[in-house]
Amino acid sequence: MDPDFLNAFTQPSTLDRFLTEEVIAKGEKRKLIKPTSSNNPRLEELKLFLIEWINRTLKEEHIVVKSLEEDLYDGLVLHHLLENIGSLKLDVDKIALTEKKQRQKLSVILEAVAKCLQLEESQLKWSVESILAKDLLSTLHLLVAIAKHFEPTLALPPNVQVETITIETTSGGLKTSNAVEYITENKENIEAQSKGDAFDELFSCAPDKLDAVKKALLQFVDHHVGKLGLNVKDMESQLSDGVILLLLIGQLEGYFLNLRNFFLTPASTMEMLHNVNLALELLAEGGLLNFPLNSE
Repeated sequence: MDPDFLNAFTQPSTLDRFLTEEVIAKGEKRKLIKPTSSNNPRLEELKLFLIEWINRTLKEEHIVVKSLEEDLYDGLVLHHLLENIGSLKLDVDKIALTEKKQRQKLSVILEAVAKCLQLEESQLKWSVESILAKDLLSTLHLLVAIAKHFEPTLALPPNVQVETITIETTSGGLKTSNAVEYITENKENIEAQSKGDAFDELFSCAPDKLDAVKKALLQFVDHHVGKLGLNVKDMESQLSDGVILLLLIGQLEGYFLNLRNFFLTPASTMEMLHNVNLALELLAEGGLLNFPLNSE
């Protein structure tokens, strides 16, 4: 057996809880917070913050939450919370006593959350089954996402991270992997993005000016790569493979890019990503990119 699996469960309570659960089906994965993170001061701070936020929000409804895992799994508190802060009218019973009813209620609630947050299923860090199973990691991710969307000014404790272990059953037995996972955003990344995301401000606050800015940028790009005999009419499509972007950087910085270092006519997504990654590296080296970008 993987030694990391045994090391992860040094605390009896965690081991007992895992052993009393149903057997994990073949190919199924479960992610748990490792006991080494259970006494993390930042994690405790976040849990207390969320409990106080919920109790403050639902004070007039005489709802008191003492444990995130124990008090939110059946959907009752989540139902009241979303109605209160999101003005969502959910077509579910206020109280669901049976597990079947609780599962149905959670399904409606989480579907509404995903729709409000505009998240695809692959982006969700929680599920009906994980919330119903009182999974702390999933519950925290869900509450943080709800808070950030419906109350963006709420000062969530930053940089909350936990050590996790993912357990999967395979034909060879239990397979485990360890990772560090952020529950709230890294403050340094937030500050870097706030300095660099002028266009986010433009998208949200002045969408009427977006077309004019895009036109000006298009003229700028076309003017400089036009010296190479190229013509740019659509930035989104023509810059996506990284070729125009690399040539533009070369023109503006006054150097020639060796054709062996990138794909002039990329034929696959991997070749396009190579070009874009190279462009981002050049921008970072030149001090022009001080916040992270996803090359994909």
